[in-house]
Amino acid sequence: DFKNFLRMDANSFDELLDMITPLIEKQKTNMRDPISPSERLSVTLRYLATGNSFEDLKFNTAISPQAIGKIVIEACEALITCLGPYIKV
Repeated sequence: DFKNFLRMDANSFDELLDMITPLIEKQKTNMRDPISPSERLSVTLRYLATGNSFEDLKFNTAISPQAIGKIVIEACEALITCLGPYIKV
């Protein structure tokens, strides 16, 4: 199910998460806990895999569409930064 949902196996997800966590991790505040790096990466991968709208993704993740929009941009920038040496565009 994991591979079908995110289009990658759990080991690849964990490796990717380890690479980009420092770039997408947010600080905890007194007001609320931040969205975890694993949730940020998974919603980004789901968006890239399916092309669903942010409105559709909010039902799977319980994250607002506005936050998803920011998360996807930040995570994609982190992916480009970390995977730049491995990908030729």
